[in-house]
Amino acid sequence: MAIEVFNRYESKYLMDTQSYFKFYNELLEHMEVDEYCKQHDFYSISNLYFDTPHDSLIRMSLSKPKYKEKLRLRAYGVPGEHAKVYLEIKKKVMGLVNKRRTALKLDEAYEFVRTGIAPPYQEYMNQQVLNELTYFLQIYDLEPKLYLSYDRKALFSKHNRDLRITFDSNIRTRRYDLKLEQGDYGDQLMDKGQWLMEVKAEKTIPLWLSQKLSEHQMYRTSFSKYGNEYKQLLKSRLNQPVETIPTEKESILYA
Repeated sequence: MAIEVFNRYESKYLMDTQSYFKFYNELLEHMEVDEYCKQHDFYSISNLYFDTPHDSLIRMSLSKPKYKEKLRLRAYGVPGEHAKVYLEIKKKVMGLVNKRRTALKLDEAYEFVRTGIAPPYQEYMNQQVLNELTYFLQIYDLEPKLYLSYDRKALFSKHNRDLRITFDSNIRTRRYDLKLEQGDYGDQLMDKGQWLMEVKAEKTIPLWLSQKLSEHQMYRTSFSKYGNEYKQLLKSRLNQPVETIPTEKESILYA
């Protein structure tokens, strides 16, 4: 069964293609590719993010509070109507990322978010997470806002399965055709040749990894895929600097 509850710290790093290949090859001394990547070089992840009519969740997230949360629907590849997907609550508290998700069929997930009523329990579902999702949907009036997909290469530590490193590229987004089954096309979020590396660990990273990051002069950065897409959207709508977050009144006017 896929892991449905995660608690870990995540550090993000941006790099170019040359840096990616060099760093990736050195990681293989300590890490191995996950099952998906043993079959293919990369695998595709598709996400549908939900937010309020005035984008309250992402606006709150960009204000960098001590606590933030979001809801997304995730699939591996392009799913069919009855394919298994994951409806997930992602929370971040004082830097600790908590993810809680349950498997659903795609049509069940759409109906659950639309009505706020959980589907009848099936063995592939997580009942506790269904209860939490039901409460989440009672608090927020949500609708699909953003499709976001990317190609991923993932590695696990050979000695500590709690350590995971992922490399994402070809990040594409769209704010139309907001259905996962429509396909994994969209506008590029980053410049060609850019990679996003994420280091995910339940505790501190091992010394060898810390040393390699230092040797390659890699420094942590703050990079949210949804957040950066939203800032680009604001820039195009309001003709303001990317860092500017609109007031509630501005959001209503331009939503």
